[in-house]
Amino acid sequence: MMQQFYPQVQHSYRFELNKDMHLAAAHLIPDAAAGQCQYMHGHTYFINITIAGDALDDLGFLINFKRIKEIVHKRYDHSVLNDHPEYKDVYPTTERVAEQIWKAITQELEMLAHQPKCLQVVVRETPTSYVVYRPKPEELA
Repeated sequence: MMQQFYPQVQHSYRFELNKDMHLAAAHLIPDAAAGQCQYMHGHTYFINITIAGDALDDLGFLINFKRIKEIVHKRYDHSVLNDHPEYKDVYPTTERVAEQIWKAITQELEMLAHQPKCLQVVVRETPTSYVVYRPKPEELA
């Protein structure tokens, strides 16, 4: 994988973890205003997830890299995004995919005693287009 550089999140946590991954998925935005995207098509999405915290678990992790991949890759790889329940009432735009990845990661992090936080999710849909999702400060509390 080519090394990617993403916008940095300013924070005061001691540790910052970044996980890159890619997955293949299809979607459509069934509205004429979406142009060609109104038809089923696929992408190889490149995803970067930033997690930070001040404390580590008993093994010395904020969270195991493998667990992050399981949460995201297993859920979306080689699937039609429109078929996922989180997109039942909304279109799976890149913005919403980034938001849903943040929600899934955050749900997992909230179960951990040392409470790391997901600060940013970047979803690259094409080589020239990507979305950055960052939660509001109150969502990190």
